[in-house]
This record gives sequence, structure tokens and C-alpha cells, in this order.
Amino acid sequence: EASAGDGDENLTEAEILDREERLERARGLKLAGNKLFAEHNYAGAAVRYTEALEEVPERHKEGAVFYNNRATCYFKMGDFEKVVQDCSAAIRLDPDYTKCLLRRAQAYELQKKVADAYDDFQRVVKLDSSNSIALAASRRLEGPAKEEREKQKDEMMGKLKELGNSVLGRFGMSLDHFKTVQDPNTGSYSVSYDPGGGS
Repeated sequence: EASAGDGDENLTEAEILDREERLERARGLKLAGNKLFAEHNYAGAAVRYTEALEEVPERHKEGAVFYNNRATCYFKMGDFEKVVQDCSAAIRLDPDYTKCLLRRAQAYELQKKVADAYDDFQRVVKLDSSNSIALAASRRLEGPAKEEREKQKDEMMGKLKELGNSVLGRFGMSLDHFKTVQDPNTGSYSVSYDPGGGS
């Protein structure tokens, strides 16, 4: 029987039956993948989960499970980029899928993407405050994530300054002639022009 909320309300009876048959085939492929996974045949299991994803009706929430299972195979095989891609696809289908958020966070950390890992671990903590893995990782990564963000901000500001100087240079000006001051109360910035600046 079709469940409400999966986009079935505008389908004909034949289309609903087709969706249900496809979903049953997808579930069977998932079970075959689970068997291969239990045998440590991660590549074979990933193929079955891929086939399940090809069968599952589009945007069906159960697809998130198939993406997560395939991501688990990729994790076991050390392909962390594919883990992130599949976990992201699963999270688009089921935004509060903590198991998948946790796996993506671990993959980000192994890719040295500390700020992204921290964000996912924090999201898991918000969804499940008793998750000890996410709690420990959040505490461990808070400082390094802040440092990574500062470094990214400094790199971005350097690139913006180069771009600004290339444009302003045509007018005999430089960003060194502009001064920014951050308001400690609001965090906003004010910009002033000083033609003698930088000299």
C-alpha cells in the first residue's frame, strides 16, 4: 500500500502499483547488499545498493537508507569523497538522519575538513544530545574548526584584496587607502577612505 507523503496523492492506481513494485525490488536488492556487506564484500554490496537506488521511486525517503548503506561501503573501502556525496544525498532526502550525519562528519574529519566535520557533529548533538561520539568530537574539534575558518577567511580576504587592488589600480588607488574598523558591540564594520594610507 502506498504511504501518504511520498507524492502518491496525484498518481493513478497503476502508477502507485508500479512504485510499490519498484520499492519491493529495491528492498530486495538492499537485503542482497546487506548479505554481501556481512561477508565483507563491500564493493559487491555497493553495487547492490546502487541497483536499489536505481529502483527506488524518486525522492522516496527510503532512498536515504540505500545511500547511507552505500556510503558505509565506501567508508570501509576508504573512499571518503564518495562517502560525503552519498551521505549528502541521503540527508537531502532525510535531513535529520543522524546516523548519516555522523558518518559524513567522520569522513570530513578523515579528509581534514575540520570545520565541516565540526558542523555535522554539532548537528548530531542538536538532534541527539546523548550521542557520545558526536559530543566528544565536537569538543575535540571546536578549536581546530575555529582556526580553519579563520584561515579560510584570511585567504578569502587576501584574494578579495588582490581583486580590489587590480580594479582600483586603474584609478591610481589601492585597498591600502581604505581602513576598516569593527564595532565591538555589533560586530559590523565601517570603512573609511584615507588617501595617505599605506604610505
